[in-house]
Amino acid sequence: MTILIKSGKIITASETYQADILIEGEKITQMGSDLHADKAEVIDAKGKLVLPGGVDPHVHLDLPMFNTVSSDDHYTGGKAAAFGGTTTLIDFIPQEVGSLKDNINRWHAKADPKASVDFGFHMNITRFDDEVAAEIPTLVDEGITSIKMFTAYNNRMRLSDGEIFKVMRIARDSGILTMLHVENGDVIDILVHEALKNGHTDPYWHARTRPAWGAVEADLRASALAAQADAPLYIVHMNVAGEVDQLAYARQRGVKVMSETCPQYLFFTEDDLKKTDGSKWICSPPLRRPEDNQRLWEGLGNETIQVISTDHCPFFYDGTKPISYEGQKIAIPGKELGIENFTKIPNGLPGVGDRMPILWTYGVGAGHLTPNQFVAAMCTNPAKIFGLYPVKGTLLPGSDADIAIWDPEIEISYGVNIAHHRTDYNLYENWLIKGYPEMVFLRGHKIVDSGKWYGKPGFGQYQMRQVGNVL
Repeated sequence: MTILIKSGKIITASETYQADILIEGEKITQMGSDLHADKAEVIDAKGKLVLPGGVDPHVHLDLPMFNTVSSDDHYTGGKAAAFGGTTTLIDFIPQEVGSLKDNINRWHAKADPKASVDFGFHMNITRFDDEVAAEIPTLVDEGITSIKMFTAYNNRMRLSDGEIFKVMRIARDSGILTMLHVENGDVIDILVHEALKNGHTDPYWHARTRPAWGAVEADLRASALAAQADAPLYIVHMNVAGEVDQLAYARQRGVKVMSETCPQYLFFTEDDLKKTDGSKWICSPPLRRPEDNQRLWEGLGNETIQVISTDHCPFFYDGTKPISYEGQKIAIPGKELGIENFTKIPNGLPGVGDRMPILWTYGVGAGHLTPNQFVAAMCTNPAKIFGLYPVKGTLLPGSDADIAIWDPEIEISYGVNIAHHRTDYNLYENWLIKGYPEMVFLRGHKIVDSGKWYGKPGFGQYQMRQVGNVL
């Protein structure tokens, strides 16, 4: 199979230029002017933008939570991602019973037959002992070069600071990147207990019981642990202005710390939780305030923050009412489970398909990011950090032909009927989008074309990740 994409405007993390792209098999083989190839399918991209397929390094697919499960699995989540221009996802493996290898095998059994785009895994470390310590270095042999820990969720997923420090040093010596979810679990537990005791059960109290200062304090503590362990650190879903300040402080002092933020923390605030449908905006960490939105934009603009991920973990707003998905009726218990108690609302939002179109219009279009910064944060930086570059995240001869061809002029009234998440709502309902992927290729295979889906379960390939780079 040979495909020749002609006359598109190529946008990478560092350059913007006009060129043709020749795809042979699953790889880009040539890039340049006036390319020709016998018997190639020719795609005229004149007037269009040609971007690398997006890399979203933070998704939760088919994840059990609060007596239900996140509503996108590795097929539907990949499909939604592809329609938004993303072609590679990295999911998290929970540390449940058994060895780390047992857990990896269980997650492969779920993902491999269903994955519709390429994918990798992070490993959660939520229980630590000598056996786990001995097994962490073997993750590299499984293509897993990143682990995640938590400073919240006491008695469930949280490790002590000492345990985090120990794991960081083991990971460092194995070429594994430590990721941290940073909040103050002790303060959260106290405030949740007090809120419920005083009858505060509505969604707004989800934010009130997870104070911003807890994230700021935990962020600095995480960076200090990384500095003392001399280990690289990646802080997930940054959401508070003070976290950006702490990140800049640590990086200026040579700490090898990086971070991501997510679209929800750029566009929404805790006031959204006060709405009658406020449970739609329940995620952890919670939404913050307008001044936090602004500081996060600044952190992206000056590249203190390296990545925009989604933390995609969708649930139905009302799982008692089925929706139609690929011609079948489906309903999965969702946010209604916490109608009388905010602590029982499944934590998570849809977003994997929204990320690139929304940020193109309201990030690049609004002047917060340049087109090259957009590609860096969406594609190239996550590929570099998580050991996928240059196979993924860029347009170069030898790279996988993961390509999104964008129509920069098309205008769309966005929402649940445009997004392809398997859920019953969208956070960006009726937002005007200007610029949208018209055609998406995964390893040279066309999986999206003018709103039509050509992907299938199991076509996505597991990515054996290498040791990543510190940016």
